[in-house]
Amino acid sequence: MCYWHDPKFIKDRPEDIQQLEQYARRGGQLRGISLNHAKLSGIDLVRHQQKIGYDLSNAELYRADLSGGHLFNINLTDASLMKADLREANLHCANLDGCNLLGVKWIGSKIENMHAGKILRQEKLALAAEKCGNTEKAMDYFEQAEEIYRDLRKAAEREGLFAMSGEYIRKELTMRRHQMPKRCVKRFISKAIDLFCGYGEAPLRVIGFSLVLILFSAILYFFTGLNFNGEVHQFSFNNSLVDNLFIFLNCIYYSVVTFTTLGYGDFTPIGISRAIAAFEAFTGSFTIALFVVVFVKKMTR
Repeated sequence: MCYWHDPKFIKDRPEDIQQLEQYARRGGQLRGISLNHAKLSGIDLVRHQQKIGYDLSNAELYRADLSGGHLFNINLTDASLMKADLREANLHCANLDGCNLLGVKWIGSKIENMHAGKILRQEKLALAAEKCGNTEKAMDYFEQAEEIYRDLRKAAEREGLFAMSGEYIRKELTMRRHQMPKRCVKRFISKAIDLFCGYGEAPLRVIGFSLVLILFSAILYFFTGLNFNGEVHQFSFNNSLVDNLFIFLNCIYYSVVTFTTLGYGDFTPIGISRAIAAFEAFTGSFTIALFVVVFVKKMTR
């Protein structure tokens, strides 16, 4: 192995920074490079005037000092940045998919458009261990993944990247949920909040839930019946297709009115419809209030 790929050599000499920059510009092989404990503060590994950055995939950068480094558009796929120092480093458009990010120092890092992957390495390992029944190992990896997502969220918030931080907080809370006992109330509530509003980061989920509830309630009213001017509006095989369609549209109208708690009073529930209307009205008022909170939270950022 060459000097740069041999793990026996610690790249901490003052001249290593300039020599590595020259090695990269000459087209030297950077994949799998070994830079554990390297002292590379302020290094420039930007491939200027090129659309594709340097390829450091599968590189070993354990405890490497890259503080203040210029790493724009760099490819660190499946590399290890465990406990690396990336303070004040420029990581715009960097690809960190599958990278080990445990314990990375992110303070002051420029991470706009940085791609950390849809799923962290520790998260993949945790899910695999959980599938194999190794609960203890899975819990350890889930805890590591939660820590990484928390650090990324804080880094994104410091940079004002609130859309990115919102995604990371969802992942952070998801990792925390996986550490709870499978059949506990707290885990069920956490999952319900995630599905309902994405832990307060997905207002569109609230809208989707509202539309589903309105439509589902309308179907129930269609079969259980509503009263309008002394006449019962309810599905019947004796009705024509047009009449049943007209009744269903009325049920949708009543469902919307009930969900929004307007209560015009032109249609009134009968029988089982009363219980359905009560549940929809209660859920609707709560859902509308929640949507306002989530929407305002997103917009004020």
